[in-house]
Amino acid sequence: MSRLARLHRGGLLGGAIVATFAAVAVLAPVIAPYGVDQSFSQIFGHPSLAHPFGLDDSTHDVLTRVMWGGRTSLSIGLAATAIAVLLGTTVGVLAGYSRGLVDHALMRITDYVLVLPSIPLVIVVIATWGPSVSHLAIVIGLLLWTTTARLVRAQVKSMRELVYVRRAVSLGASDARIVTRYILPQVTPLVLASAVLTLAHAIFVEAALAFLGLGDPGSVSWGTMIEAAFQRTAVSAGAWWTIVAPGTCIAVFILACSLLSRASEEALNPRLRVAYLSARGPRIVPR
Repeated sequence: MSRLARLHRGGLLGGAIVATFAAVAVLAPVIAPYGVDQSFSQIFGHPSLAHPFGLDDSTHDVLTRVMWGGRTSLSIGLAATAIAVLLGTTVGVLAGYSRGLVDHALMRITDYVLVLPSIPLVIVVIATWGPSVSHLAIVIGLLLWTTTARLVRAQVKSMRELVYVRRAVSLGASDARIVTRYILPQVTPLVLASAVLTLAHAIFVEAALAFLGLGDPGSVSWGTMIEAAFQRTAVSAGAWWTIVAPGTCIAVFILACSLLSRASEEALNPRLRVAYLSARGPRIVPR
């Protein structure tokens, strides 16, 4: 276990960063230094001891709004990830196990959703439903399930040919028993790894949509902070901290999710773990 931990230092680092962001988001109402809408005297105030991340154009403390923005962004990301993973896993398992017409139909639907122009679709949906946190989570989740579906389908198709699965079929086991007992446990590591990457993707998509003016105007998120900074000429005013702070949070969180996804898949899948350790091989010290 200690050797595995050393091999997954990147995963441990990624997990620690993700856990830190999650803890700050949950505890934001308690640990934030100021109120989220509390105003001060100076527009675009420079970073200082009282305001480590400076002030924005509305004289709000940027550090406080970064904490609250992470709360909103992670909420949208987690909700969208849950929708995408649940839908993608269901479609992938049904397509990979059923084959034939069901497989063909589900994959054509997946391909159709995959090639849809996402930004025009989101604009239409948000214009129809109205911008809100729940609507953003639903739209992002419905856009990101296709990758999980294709990965799970490929895994299930290969697992159908395994000896113990074919033996269970020959002994008369029901499809539901085969899927729940033999297929899903083996697919779970892939789904979890895909979920972490989907979370990172959802955070990025939320920021991109907010930057285009499609975010919830009544809530603070990392994306709406960047959008507000650009709309209010923070760059020309030299207030770089209003963009760097939320932008850095997005970049660091996505990198941490990438590290955690790779490590979690290797840790939860014994075959990948053995292959990884074998690839490293013993170290031979020359005499």
